[in-house]
Amino acid sequence: MTIHRLEKIWIGMGLALLVVFLALVGVAAFAFGMHPPTGHALGVEPERATEVPPFDRPGLVRNADGSYDAYVVAFAFGYSPATLEIPAGATVHFHVTSTDVVHGFSIPGTNVNAMVVPGEVNHVVHTFDKPGTYLLICNEYCGAAHEMMAGTVVVR
Repeated sequence: MTIHRLEKIWIGMGLALLVVFLALVGVAAFAFGMHPPTGHALGVEPERATEVPPFDRPGLVRNADGSYDAYVVAFAFGYSPATLEIPAGATVHFHVTSTDVVHGFSIPGTNVNAMVVPGEVNHVVHTFDKPGTYLLICNEYCGAAHEMMAGTVVVR
């Protein structure tokens, strides 16, 4: 079996690109110190998530700079708190965790969209410029009543 000269060139170019891409990944991983997330560095124990601060008192907290921290706990078919009231124009730092299974945390029409893994604390930042009522939904299948899992964000 003979391989045509042009096929050899294309195979060589493909292999060369593969070597370049692997070299770039190696440089990024070792020279620049990039690595995957480190487990529970910013997490909580899922079984005790509602017992440890700040998730023992979920809700909205105003910061000195005028922004807000929203602490939210996702659980089977609900969020705690179910409703968040936020002033219009406020920047909100959402801190979300789950007590049981993987949930979603999504506010349609905004850039808020996160996968909430049990034991991990997920962070999303958004500025609510327009007043109104926003739906907070779970976009990760989490069980039999998944479609009932919702909350609201009221921007006044």
